[in-house]
Amino acid sequence: MNLPISKLSKQTRFLHVIVALSMIAMLAVGIYMEENEAWGLYPIHKSIGVIVLVVALIRVSIRVSEGWPEEIVKVSKGQAFLARLIHWILITSTLLFPISGIMMSGAGGNGVAVFGLELMASNYDPVTQKAVVVNEFIAGLGHQIHGAIVWVVIGAIVLHIAGALKHHFVDKDETLTRMF
Repeated sequence: MNLPISKLSKQTRFLHVIVALSMIAMLAVGIYMEENEAWGLYPIHKSIGVIVLVVALIRVSIRVSEGWPEEIVKVSKGQAFLARLIHWILITSTLLFPISGIMMSGAGGNGVAVFGLELMASNYDPVTQKAVVVNEFIAGLGHQIHGAIVWVVIGAIVLHIAGALKHHFVDKDETLTRMF
């Protein structure tokens, strides 16, 4: 069932903002950590990533139950396709980023914890105190996915924001305002 054109549920609007801001912040922190080898931020990054996964799962389930909102104005088939593609990239990445991070960390022997609450135990060598890989394939696949989608998601976010601003300032329709 699609919602009325000018109205999205409070849950949809709230979760959209929370997940969007979380993803943008996590991308920025993740890039910073990678470029500056800021190892001390990894436990916080992983903790927030697990929480974002839970919130994103709720968001996706609501999106599936409510359906996609109708277009307010008719756009070309190309624009409609691009908008749908960007939405799919973004909603998929809200799940794929934290899942791939969990795969990378857990299977890589570093464990998964949420602010100290251990969800998956670390696997450290008692002598060297280095992580011992639990499953090289899963850890490697998680690492590849986590790294490969960064710039795709950043591009999708930029296009999503640009599209919303185009609707608001050029088309002067309710596409942006219905989200807030």
